[in-house]
Amino acid sequence: MVEIDVDTQLGCESEEEEDELSDGELQEAFAKGLLKPGLNIPLCEPKKTINNVEGLKKCLAEFKKTLSWVERLDLTNSPAVDIVAKAEGRQQQTEGNEAINAEDDFQREMYFYRQAQATVLEALPKLRKFKISTKRPEDYFAEMAKSDQHMQKIRKKLLIKQTAMEKSERAKKLREQRKYGKKVQTEVIQKRQKEKKAMMTAVKKYQKGMTDKLDFLEGDQDPGKKGSAPKTQINKKGPNSKRKYKDKKFGFGGKKKGSKWNTKESHNDVSGFKAKVAHGKGGKKFGKGGKSNKRPGKESRRKMKARK
Repeated sequence: MVEIDVDTQLGCESEEEEDELSDGELQEAFAKGLLKPGLNIPLCEPKKTINNVEGLKKCLAEFKKTLSWVERLDLTNSPAVDIVAKAEGRQQQTEGNEAINAEDDFQREMYFYRQAQATVLEALPKLRKFKISTKRPEDYFAEMAKSDQHMQKIRKKLLIKQTAMEKSERAKKLREQRKYGKKVQTEVIQKRQKEKKAMMTAVKKYQKGMTDKLDFLEGDQDPGKKGSAPKTQINKKGPNSKRKYKDKKFGFGGKKKGSKWNTKESHNDVSGFKAKVAHGKGGKKFGKGGKSNKRPGKESRRKMKARK
């Protein structure tokens, strides 16, 4: 056992020495310029291919089954006519000689599409001939790839995610509303402080006799609106819509209030003016000294009634 270990150690040392020597030789060759990057390519022997035709035919005969076309549903055909090329007027190549660039994705996929189209056009008449339905019935229910429990878990996760998003949106809106409310509150407080300061200044001026105005006692009224007409008198040039509707329905009976008021026309009309009658300067005079008859007293009227 000891001899075997010694031999293995000697073998390993000899291999390391050969590796060191080979590395040294490579370094010397690289220093002399004999080795250049990109020129050292490992050479592999070409793989030998074996075309055993007899063996392949034998294997094919073992698993080949003579079944009808309905059981196999296999078709071998060429692609359909290229409608785009036909519309553009390009000359189409014959079957089998059409050059397809495998690197062109669009051209390759179109070739697959045309081949599938030709297969469908050829297979449908055969299926109808064998009375095989090619359309799915309306009451057909396919088996789901995933179980109902799995779909319930997915639906539950989606609902949880949706509720979390709604909560975050509501919290975001609340934060924005609080920020806006604080801003409005600070603005109101600043406005009140400003008004209070202005009022105190006006009171001090009034106490010192610097002004005799008492406008500051009106409170929080807008100074621009002082002396303006009340809301009930603004833009009141005619009857409202309710009054117009009733006038239209029942008719307008004429103006009642202010019928005896003087107008511009009546003021300028002096046709009925009489200077003799005006201001008690003329007219009939009653009794002595122009005094009019007075109504008898209550006792006199009672005596007059008793006489009758």
